[in-house]
Parts: sequence; C-alpha cells; structure tokens
Amino acid sequence: MSYDSVKKEERQVPLLDVLQEEKTTKYPGGIYHKTQIELTYNSNHIEGSGLTHDQTRYIFETNTIDAEHGVLNVDDVVETANHFRCIDVIIDNAKAALTEPLIKELHLILKNGTSDSRKDWFAVGDYKKLPNEVGGMATALPEEVAAQMKALLAEYNAKEKKTLDDLLDFHVKFEKLHPFQDGNGRVGRLILFKECLKYDIVPFIIEDNLKLFYYRGLQEWNRERGYLRDTCLTAQDRYKAYLDYFRIAY
Repeated sequence: MSYDSVKKEERQVPLLDVLQEEKTTKYPGGIYHKTQIELTYNSNHIEGSGLTHDQTRYIFETNTIDAEHGVLNVDDVVETANHFRCIDVIIDNAKAALTEPLIKELHLILKNGTSDSRKDWFAVGDYKKLPNEVGGMATALPEEVAAQMKALLAEYNAKEKKTLDDLLDFHVKFEKLHPFQDGNGRVGRLILFKECLKYDIVPFIIEDNLKLFYYRGLQEWNRERGYLRDTCLTAQDRYKAYLDYFRIAY
C-alpha cells in the first residue's frame, strides 16, 4: 500500500474517533489539541475571561501560567483548566444520551474551585437558588427549573435523529431557561459540541467576532431562525477548515 493510500484511508476515520484517540494518547498538535484551545478560549472569552489565546494555549500545553503581561484573574485561570476537563467529558460521553446528571456534571467541573463555589447562595453542579436574568430578559425561576429541564430534555430526546436546527432549538431553550446561577453559556455550548459529535454534524466554535451575531440569533430564534443558523454555519465552515488541514473526513 502506498503512502498516499494510507493517508487517504486515515482521512476516513470519524472525527469523534480521532478526538478520542488523540485524547487518550495525549497527541500534541492535532485536532484534539486545536479543539481544546479554540473552544476553551472562545467560549470563556464570550463570558468575559481576560486570558489571551496564547495564555490559554500555554495553560493547556504546559499546565503553567504566563503572567508576564500583567495580573491574571484566578477564576479565569481555574475556569480555563476546568473547561479543558469539560471537553474531555463531552468527548468521552459524546454518544451517551443527554441527561440532567451529565449537564450538572459539566457545571460542577466548570465551576469547581472558583470564587463562586465558595458562595453560600451559589449551587455548584446544581440548579440556581436565586432568580437571574440574561440579556435583560427574565429566565425560569429557581423553583421552576427542575420541571422545565425535565420537560425540555424529554422533548429533545424524543426526537430519534437530530438535525442542526434541533440542536440549536434546544440550545436556545436551554439558554432562555438559564438553569444555573452562572456558566449557562459555556455549558450550553459544550452540550452543542457534544451533540454535534453524537449526530455526525460537523461541530462549531462561536469565535469572538461572531459573538454579537450569536446573541442576536439567540434572541430572534422564535421569530427568525436564519440568524442563529447562519452564524453557526459560518462557525462550522471554520471548523471544516481545521478538519481539511488535519485531513479528517466529514
């Protein structure tokens, strides 16, 4: 078999298999490495993290902190390291059903060891205790969250084969429900990535320059689905470019 034939055969390995293999072998410089850094940096940055892309990459690659360029927020560092673990969890559980325990586990991992976790009113790994808003809009009240989450998951899991629109519809409803005190955006985007892997949809990462379009898409979903769909398809095209570079079929 020629070298070109071997490379062609390698490209047919599904993305999830490649991610799982590179995660297990700690392979540097591949799609797993790229996904960890890009998804963590961008998802945290949307939520106000002050870490740079280089600092995020440095933490992933060396488990150390580059503080040469000023003061770092401890929570930003902790949540970055925690987010790397969350990505491992969604890769390990990509084919599993989406359940409340799995969603709560992602929140627990993300917020563990942060200053929020030391607040009496902040429930790490559990639903919110206090009412909150998102984008100036009311969300589900604390006493409503458990029932609404069960109903949302039942509706979503009843669909045997999911389309991109099904995933986005769940994401919008999850974000508007806002089940956790904080971390809803990051948990929601982790769920999106996981479900893309499960249903063989090319995943995507909402980068900083798409943030405002992403927020508009969330707000307008019930009136016009095209805003969020087009934003995510643009992000998907960027991830396809990564897959093309690493010669992974999709």
